[in-house]
Amino acid sequence: MAAYIIRRVFGAVVLLLIVSAVTFAIFFLVPRLAGQSMDQLAAQYVGKDANKASIAAVKQNLGFDKPLYEQYWHFIKQIFVGADYKFGPDASHCSAPCFGYSFKSHIEVWPQITDRIPVTFSLAIGAAVIWVTTGVATGVVSALKRGSFLDRFFMGIALAGVSLPIFFTGMLALGLFTVQWPIWDTGVNYVNFTDNPGEWAWNLLIPWCSLAFLYSALYARLTRAGMLETMNEDYIRTARAKGLRESKVIAKHGLRAALTPIVTIFGMDFGLLVGGAVITENVFSFQGLGFYAVKGVSDNDLPIVMGVTLVAAFFIVVCNLLVDLVYAAIDPRVRLA
Repeated sequence: MAAYIIRRVFGAVVLLLIVSAVTFAIFFLVPRLAGQSMDQLAAQYVGKDANKASIAAVKQNLGFDKPLYEQYWHFIKQIFVGADYKFGPDASHCSAPCFGYSFKSHIEVWPQITDRIPVTFSLAIGAAVIWVTTGVATGVVSALKRGSFLDRFFMGIALAGVSLPIFFTGMLALGLFTVQWPIWDTGVNYVNFTDNPGEWAWNLLIPWCSLAFLYSALYARLTRAGMLETMNEDYIRTARAKGLRESKVIAKHGLRAALTPIVTIFGMDFGLLVGGAVITENVFSFQGLGFYAVKGVSDNDLPIVMGVTLVAAFFIVVCNLLVDLVYAAIDPRVRLA
């Protein structure tokens, strides 16, 4: 088991380095191949009143005049040890982890990201709990009641959930529960958990349900398919023949084997959400990582986009690492892979 964990952790570290290299190449190598000069990139740090002297100073200060491999090393190094930046007469130190300064506001990117991570985490965790519990439970019931009215009803709702995008269900829920039936008469506004846990949960209930409706539908269909396959296996019939209770057969033998694909997609889905639930946060105007990333893209603010990209990649890799470890607990055969 220890060797399995070490291999997976080492693979995750290597993957993060590859992601950082690819991200750096996309933002620094590809534009250069497309014809953009480093002067044009440095000019974005200077602002509207850019002149040759200021551009040259920023270019030298940020290392844009150095070879690309040195720029990448500086990029990786500043994440771990920080970096010193000088914009005109002003100098400042960017503490580790340093993802640079915004082109537009000249504010450090990392503190802006940490301020927004709780919003995205709150949205992702609550929605994940709802969609996993409802999706798996619905899929199990549908599989056990195959062909019944309950099965058709649940799968019909699941089909609607898969078909309807989050921006539609989110806007529909806002219109219904804040305007038509003003249960949330003051609108849906994010409140910090530490300020008021009750208000935090109440204001996140609509976003949670809107987001969970999409994912729980997919999980219900996958769980149903997995349960239908596993419940017809020989070892299930053997367990029943040994006199085990039906609930134990379903939970310990049937559902456990059907959870493997669920764990796989949950690692990806949760990692992507923590990396930034772009559409959901924009629908509900939550100032999370997704909203911050969209702002960076619309403003052509390269440090913001790179920072959010690397943070999102980190969460996706970590979630998939945890999935690998959960695999070992669910299926001991995985430890030998």
